[in-house]
Amino acid sequence: IGLGLIGFGIFFSFLGVILFFDRGLLALGNIFWLTGVALLLGWRSTWNLFTNQANYKGTVSFLLGLFFLFVRWPIVGIILEIYGCVVLFGGFWPSVKMFLNQIPFVGWIVNYLF
Repeated sequence: IGLGLIGFGIFFSFLGVILFFDRGLLALGNIFWLTGVALLLGWRSTWNLFTNQANYKGTVSFLLGLFFLFVRWPIVGIILEIYGCVVLFGGFWPSVKMFLNQIPFVGWIVNYLF
């Protein structure tokens, strides 16, 4: 269920950007994405991820991006949210790369590019 909600969140966010930063689709995408992350990692792990002192920079920028999205500044909001996600989930990239290397065709592309 968590992966499905994350997928819907990414889809609605992408659709919101394609449709000239539609505020409703972007907000719906954020709600789906956050709920999906919480269900995938667990509520306690998600809380620990967002409140960890090393991740405050990413948490503040992500929540500030949500705020800007809700006050009708979607471009600034999306930029801050993307930065916040990169900072928050930057520690997961080596694990993701290792997982992608195990997939036959995708692993070759990941090794070729990175």
